Amino acid sequence: MTERTATTATTATTARTGIVVVKFGGNAMVDTDLRRTFARDIVELWHAGLRPVVVHGGGPQISAMLDRLGLETRFEAGLRVTTPETMEVVRMVLSGGVQRELVGHINAHGPFAVGMTGEDAHTMTAVRRSARVGSRQVDIGLVGDIVEVNPDMVRTLLDQGHIPVVSPVARGADGQVYNVNADLAASALAVALGAERLVVLTDVEGLYANWPDSTEVIERLTADALDGMLPGLASGMLPKMEGCLRAVRGGVRRAQVLDGRVPHAVLRGVLDETSPGTTVVADNSPDHSQAHSTSAV
Repeated sequence: MTERTATTATTATTARTGIVVVKFGGNAMVDTDLRRTFARDIVELWHAGLRPVVVHGGGPQISAMLDRLGLETRFEAGLRVTTPETMEVVRMVLSGGVQRELVGHINAHGPFAVGMTGEDAHTMTAVRRSARVGSRQVDIGLVGDIVEVNPDMVRTLLDQGHIPVVSPVARGADGQVYNVNADLAASALAVALGAERLVVLTDVEGLYANWPDSTEVIERLTADALDGMLPGLASGMLPKMEGCLRAVRGGVRRAQVLDGRVPHAVLRGVLDETSPGTTVVADNSPDHSQAHSTSAV
């Protein structure tokens, strides 16, 4: 641990000792150095007295495998259209590839990480969801929306000193397995765990105030302000910000969208709170007075 990190960690330990759910995705997943840096940062959070839980995506890796197999890649409203053939690839890539590599990177620093999926111990239960493009309902196949979370297995792992690494795949009451957007899976798990914070890594600096006319990042905004902005957001940003909104309205103290292309974004965002990005707080939060409160995009 570096001197800077050690000092920060000591401060953080006395200031906060909660669960932090981190959604790992975007460019950080395909850059080897960033993957290793992320793993070290997660272990640093653990050493700081926090209890990190990682929910990972795998969009680029899934798309690459679909291309290799000659299967179509298509998105609607920011969600992957998932056929039964696509679902087989999703499960294989997420739990058999991406998760194992991430667990390996974390465990290079000690016996911390344990991999699991939302299917395990019925941790996540989903129902089939559709997407809306403008005024049109679109069938996106085996894509699920989480309706129930049983966090007991994750809590057990945390209580034993482990770092759960969760793949966003869930089973429905109908026995069908669903592909769940990782942003929304992380949000649902954060709420169920009573997490102090949700952190979502992405490939942009944060939520832009008036994209594409401006690259000014909104540093902080309330849930109500975000709710008003959702209909006008770009499809790629929509599930991330929807996840943040669900989290803070579900009791998570704050949700952060951070630029995963920046090394140590998680460590700086959680411990130092200096990493650039957007923070969402509840409308009745003590931070409310500092938050952006307009709904104009």
